[in-house]
Amino acid sequence: MSRRCELTGKGVMVGNNVSHANNKTKRRFMPNLNDVTLTSEKLGQSHKFRISAAALRTVDHRGGLDAFLAAAPDAELSPKALRLKREIAKAETAA
Repeated sequence: MSRRCELTGKGVMVGNNVSHANNKTKRRFMPNLNDVTLTSEKLGQSHKFRISAAALRTVDHRGGLDAFLAAAPDAELSPKALRLKREIAKAETAA
């Protein structure tokens, strides 16, 4: 399982640990990923995602999973989230 947020595409970054003596060693900055279950109001279904804490706050701020996916660019979304975005759009046009 990759360390990548399914909704925002945020992943691992690299940098340096810098000591007091200014010695530099490589390190990795991991995203704060959480397993969450989000509910789609238009589909009436729950879906499990592995998303960052920042993405979870953004989903709440935008008014839920449906609104977040509608505004999200397709390039950032995982294949699972992209498929859900298309299902929501299809259900919205049918209603």
